[in-house]
Amino acid sequence: MAEKNEYIELPWTMNSSSGDDEAPKDPRTGGEDFTQQFTENDFEVTPPAQRVQFILGEDVDDGTHVSHPLFSEMGMLVKEGDEIEWKETARWIKFEEDVEEGGNRWSKPHVATLSLHSLFELRRLLVNGSVMLDMEAQNLEVMADLVCDHMVSAGALPPGVKDKVKDALLRRHRHQHEYAKKTRLPIIRSLADMRNHSSSKTDTSTHLGAIGVTTWFHAGASPQHQAQNQAQNQGRPQSQTMPKDMVKSPSNQSMARPGSGTELSEQQHKGNTHFMRKIPPGAEASNILVGEVDFLERTLSCFIRLSQAVVLGDLTEVPVPTRFVFILLGPPGSQSNFHEIGRAMATLMSDEIFHEVAYRARKRDHLLSGVDEFLDAVTVLPPGEWDPTIRIEPPAAIPSQEVRKRPPELPKEEVDEEEEEARLREENGLSRTGRLFGGLINDIKRKAPWYLSDYKDALSMQCVASWIFLYFACLSPIITFGGLLAEATGKHMAAMESLVSGFVCGMGYGFFSGQPLTILGSTGPVLVFESIIYEFCQRMGWEYMTFRFWIGMWVAGICIVLTAIDASALVCYITRFTEENFATLIAFIFIYKAIENVVVIGKNFPVNQGIYDCVCTPPIGSNASVVDYAKYNWDSCESYNGTLVGGDCGTPPTENVFLMSVVLCAGTFLISTVLKEFKNALFFPSIVRQYISDFSVLIAIFAMSFFDYSLGVPTQKLEVPNELKPTLSTRGWLIPPFSEKNPWWSPIIAVFPALLGTILIFMDQQITAVIVNRKENKLKKGCGYHLDLFILSILIAICSMMGLPWFVAATVLSINHVNSLKLESECSAPGEKPQFLGVREQRVTHILIFLTIGGSVLLTPLLGNIPMPVLFGVFLYMGVASLKGLQFFDRILIMFMPAKYQPDYMFLRQVPIKRVHLFTMIQLACLIILWLIKSFTQTSILFPLMLVVMIGIRKALDLVFTRRELKILDDIMPEMTKRAAADDLHKLDAEVGLLARIFPWGKGSRGRVVTKPPGLDDGIVGSGGAVGAGLISCTTSNANEKEFEAQSSLLKK
Repeated sequence: MAEKNEYIELPWTMNSSSGDDEAPKDPRTGGEDFTQQFTENDFEVTPPAQRVQFILGEDVDDGTHVSHPLFSEMGMLVKEGDEIEWKETARWIKFEEDVEEGGNRWSKPHVATLSLHSLFELRRLLVNGSVMLDMEAQNLEVMADLVCDHMVSAGALPPGVKDKVKDALLRRHRHQHEYAKKTRLPIIRSLADMRNHSSSKTDTSTHLGAIGVTTWFHAGASPQHQAQNQAQNQGRPQSQTMPKDMVKSPSNQSMARPGSGTELSEQQHKGNTHFMRKIPPGAEASNILVGEVDFLERTLSCFIRLSQAVVLGDLTEVPVPTRFVFILLGPPGSQSNFHEIGRAMATLMSDEIFHEVAYRARKRDHLLSGVDEFLDAVTVLPPGEWDPTIRIEPPAAIPSQEVRKRPPELPKEEVDEEEEEARLREENGLSRTGRLFGGLINDIKRKAPWYLSDYKDALSMQCVASWIFLYFACLSPIITFGGLLAEATGKHMAAMESLVSGFVCGMGYGFFSGQPLTILGSTGPVLVFESIIYEFCQRMGWEYMTFRFWIGMWVAGICIVLTAIDASALVCYITRFTEENFATLIAFIFIYKAIENVVVIGKNFPVNQGIYDCVCTPPIGSNASVVDYAKYNWDSCESYNGTLVGGDCGTPPTENVFLMSVVLCAGTFLISTVLKEFKNALFFPSIVRQYISDFSVLIAIFAMSFFDYSLGVPTQKLEVPNELKPTLSTRGWLIPPFSEKNPWWSPIIAVFPALLGTILIFMDQQITAVIVNRKENKLKKGCGYHLDLFILSILIAICSMMGLPWFVAATVLSINHVNSLKLESECSAPGEKPQFLGVREQRVTHILIFLTIGGSVLLTPLLGNIPMPVLFGVFLYMGVASLKGLQFFDRILIMFMPAKYQPDYMFLRQVPIKRVHLFTMIQLACLIILWLIKSFTQTSILFPLMLVVMIGIRKALDLVFTRRELKILDDIMPEMTKRAAADDLHKLDAEVGLLARIFPWGKGSRGRVVTKPPGLDDGIVGSGGAVGAGLISCTTSNANEKEFEAQSSLLKK
């Protein structure tokens, strides 16, 4: 195993070029030594990685060597019918696409797999072949002349075949999208099979300049264009004739030349404009031309970099300027070998590091250093363990290649972990400021610069979909909660008061809160609290709403005091252990309640009912018999002038209500789930898939509502109040602070229930805020815990004065709001997987959700047609969707999986499975306790206090698990004092030393014998695999080094 700063000995030596790698007219042919204090010998003995880092570290003194995104295309010299031409066989943006053997379609993008031999051969060609950097050429003909002259002067090309080589380079280029327009498949034969055909016309092979090129391949050119080309060809011999099968390329005319380039592009070369949308902005082209010809006895190769990128006619499939050209021509019998070498060259050019080296290289040795560094970074797949014909799917995530560009950093001073955590808490507003309202002021300063963008960022159809989805998701719980509240409070507060409270709280919170992604809603503990207060007032004979007014004022005052003393900083003690317990519990409650509500429908409307006593009879005076009219149903009898007779005729038959409710609930859930993932489907353009995914829940609601309407089954419908007035006629919209029924000291003792209510509201609000602000969501606009609590306290005071229910942060609704606004990168390159970028942080969806909830009274005729089972299906979907991404739920599922089927989670790599299961079992036991406490009315009021107990249990886990295990499975809780654990530190350092002995390459050595081109994750082929028979699959070993360093850092304090 290689030690630090060592590298693998490769089967070649570095050969200095004799200066033949500088192209004619190269402006860089000065005598200045770019290596400055470095000698040539020093450069040669340096490891490839350091040589590449040195090359990339040089300053770019002009714009010619600035790297651009590259599109690579490989063409092969083939015979198509009676014509000899260049045929496009593969292309690269990030991943390889090949023309299938049938010749009429592109393959799926896949990771390039290369033979090790082809890379060695490519390196040998770069050592011994021609390398021309910064060539001054404006069209393909000039480039062909310079290449041929260079090869002749170097003795690589016999002068007698110079014209034939140039003629081959100037053949027409046929691209795959052009074949799709043909009615027949191309018939391709190797030039080795055309030896007799080519030799019979050897004497007629001519130099392109001697043929009057434009007069025969510009069949549709304008007279002005032809005149220009004829003037350019004056003085050239015209005695030679053109063979029938010689079809020249429009590439020999400069696309940049005024007057002719545009016409040529429009009339001759039809670019693939559809594929052009996949090309990154500012991209340049790299063209690889390989083929075999019978007039050569040895292989010719040339690597060309143009000083300025130029559009070379039909050379490239898309109209992007060409910067690099690699030419490989050889004698017959080497076609397959050349094809692999060409693929190796194109894969190198698509590699992020070599592609930058190619732009900055000033000599041949620089290119060779790039190849050597590439070979050091690939991973070998041994023969016999992999099928080389299998195409490797592009990975979901590609590790950064920045570590390959930078030299190894010097060891930094060990950072105090606790100080680092304190700094992060301070940035998030979770540390005490030491002054009154200091945290609130900091939150306002943090959020104020983003306030205007909170409205601009909402200009997206995704926000419209999120708004409509969350409107229905919030409306049903509010109305349901209102019905339960009416029973618990004697109709002092009901559905109408819940709607008004949603409007008031939602609008206030949406405009002024610190985190508008948090959705407010009614919660179970608040309902229990309200019922306890109402029962107390009933026993005491007090006025409930007046006593509740003072409780609300005390809750608001206490919350303001908590804001003043920065009590929200205590949120830092709520770790993943507590927040995921809480989120999982609420998700399970949503799932359970959705199923329970459907079961209740089955009890109210059983399937097996008694005989339905209602028969349709014929009208009086009709000649029809009773049997004729008995076939008509309850709803169709009157349309035939029949008369319903029986004791049950007052109500429709309900034996199908339960089954229909099950279908509606399950259908809504399944449609929402399937359509939400439709963005990853294989059908329709990406924008259509995205819209279907964004509006999945809305589509499900409308589809199942229409299905219910079409069948006419009398299912339960959503009931929305149709008048804006209090439910009880004896109360108004403002609550009097004093009442004759209440003693004078009742406002004072209201502080005691207010303390319990404050704990309830504080914990509900802050745990949900922690879940929304978790780092996995990649929020960029900062947190606002203190500001949120301050705004909530004001809203509670307003609701108390108006006699409205209190709304706090709703966990499941907030999680679904965040999920509905997630942003992913647009997939431009074929095969590129979308990457999660963050969340669309804005206020508009929150405001619109509760604005429409306030206006729901006006929409009663429409909302009354929505079946309740459809909304139960939405609840079920939200509960299941909120479980996605919870590590706790993933660990529960792992407990039931055999080891070989367990997903490759990072925590399973770093923590023994038994320790993972122990942590999960403790967390599951806490979840069961929370469920039991919340399930019984007598104990449910203690639920917020149990959340505080959960924090204490998590603190006690420090005695069971090591600090490293807790950091991986959970978060590290802040310390009140400095830890003094020298023994534990010594133990952890010993673990680091053991890992260092096992993996000595982890601290900077890049010499691991591997073969897979750099840039892709090793995990795409199992545990580090590689392609059989020495094939190379594009991945780097640097990802493993970074992983090792990350693991090692976790072992230290």
